[in-house]
Amino acid sequence: MKRCIANHFLAVCAGLCIAQTTFGDEPVSEAIPFWLPLAQDELHDPADPALNRLQNPSEALSVLPRDGAGDQVNWVKALDDSNIKPLINIRSNTQVEVLDLDVLLRNTDEMGMVNFPHKQHTEWLICSNCHEKIFKSKAGATKFGMFDILNGEYCGRCHGAVAFPLTECNRCHNVPRTPTAAPAKAN
Repeated sequence: MKRCIANHFLAVCAGLCIAQTTFGDEPVSEAIPFWLPLAQDELHDPADPALNRLQNPSEALSVLPRDGAGDQVNWVKALDDSNIKPLINIRSNTQVEVLDLDVLLRNTDEMGMVNFPHKQHTEWLICSNCHEKIFKSKAGATKFGMFDILNGEYCGRCHGAVAFPLTECNRCHNVPRTPTAAPAKAN
């Protein structure tokens, strides 16, 4: 199912209030530190009698490390600090295989290049979540761009849905481009 970027922004604002303005080239996000109760988030049915069995986001999330984007939780730090222990599968015999391998994605036009960290992703997910259906394992075999990601494909399957939002460009485009050296002049 494809999502458009407008739906992404609506989903972010339904869960918590984020005011974003731009000054020059630098976006400035100011998050209001609250999460809507489940009965008011327009995602859950307030008449559902089982709703009181669920933990409200303010109770669950406020004890976790803060972040300035999305749901205001730094999930990688929460994992690193052992605040959370996610299960990658409900089957107890599933082997967790953390892959500490970074992949540099260079085809990013004028934006910074992307250093994709497998470690942070494989601490949450087993390899088959992404390979081979979404991404081919062979470097350069999967062709995609920001338009695809913004439409909920590739990285956009999680980012903007359950991982930090796509409005945080520098979190992915984190490797600056260095100007190529000028060719040596002939004497």
